Amino acid sequence: MSTTQSERLRALLEPLVVKTGLELEEVKVTAAGSRRQLQVIVDSDEGAPLDTIAELSREISQVLDDADAMGGAAYLLEVSSPGLDRPLTEPRHFRRNEGRLVKLTTAGGEQLVARILAVDEEGLDLEVPGVKGRKPKPARVAFGEIAKARVEIEFSRKDPAGADTDGDESTEEA
Repeated sequence: MSTTQSERLRALLEPLVVKTGLELEEVKVTAAGSRRQLQVIVDSDEGAPLDTIAELSREISQVLDDADAMGGAAYLLEVSSPGLDRPLTEPRHFRRNEGRLVKLTTAGGEQLVARILAVDEEGLDLEVPGVKGRKPKPARVAFGEIAKARVEIEFSRKDPAGADTDGDESTEEA
């Protein structure tokens, strides 16, 4: 997608996205067989509810058709929130993932797997897991020192009290 087309689509779609309380993360047009695919990625600090995404998708489709922004060729529109595997590149991405385990590569090439404890304007406070039997240690990384970062997916995590936290918040007993 050309920069001009990307800027034009972003300028057209951003007001619609902002109106829903979401942020426009990315606009990407790619070839999908004989058609093109327009991928619109949205998010917010509270997440992106499916009902909001569905309504936004209908509005975007209508605006694109009215403005003829995609031209006469067929295209597939996909409006979604970013997946867990997306790169963390902005301070807001790190803030939205506080409490999660991340894999960072520093500008110097060092790799670090740590839990995000807090995020501020300058960087991250992290908890680096200890090695067998040792306690986790705190660390601080400035945003300028981060070359790459992604969330590490955890299927089962022990909370501080020792209970599994696998995403099931149900407390009902049988």
